[in-house]
Amino acid sequence: MRVGVLGAGVVGQTLAGGFLKHGHEVMIGSREPAKLTDWARQHPGARVGTPGDTAAFGDLVVLAAKGTAAAAMVRTAGAKALAGKTLIDATNPIADSPPVGGVLKFFTSLDDSLMERLQSEFPEIHFVKAFNSVGSAQMVNPHYAAGRPTMFICGNDHDAKALVSGILDQFGWDTEDMGEAQAARAIEPLCMLWCIPGFRNNQWSHAFKLLK
Repeated sequence: MRVGVLGAGVVGQTLAGGFLKHGHEVMIGSREPAKLTDWARQHPGARVGTPGDTAAFGDLVVLAAKGTAAAAMVRTAGAKALAGKTLIDATNPIADSPPVGGVLKFFTSLDDSLMERLQSEFPEIHFVKAFNSVGSAQMVNPHYAAGRPTMFICGNDHDAKALVSGILDQFGWDTEDMGEAQAARAIEPLCMLWCIPGFRNNQWSHAFKLLK
């Protein structure tokens, strides 16, 4: 597939590299594409462009921006260019304040989620929450003695979730579909839980597994 990655931070670069690894065509988008010159040299075949270029390029698009900048990134990329496309939402609503006792602060509530806000503002885009509950080092083909970890997803469009489930399988994950967009109210706080061992004990290599 042609995959556009919106966001040039560690998560965006990691996922872009994962798609390249698995044979997809990739463009990574940034408001300052020149900053990605070195990254592009290290990843033959990768394209670099503006958010608008990236939205137009991708058949599948990944949103890997900071949570506080997520909506602005989609606006910059262009809702019309993204309309009808599957967009993997890897963002979390992390507030611009430090964690307390290892617990991050969110700018959403238990009755709200960042993905719901995005889906409401951009109803023509097929958002699917994924990749938000693990660190970047384990996003692509993680290896655990206990087997494949679980990625929890949600979204309103069945076909979009099926597409993302296929990508997750390729990336070495089991997928659990938690339902429609409102399930992001439960999935996004998994980021809080995942980060606690890191902040408290400097342990950042874990992932979640659903046992049945």
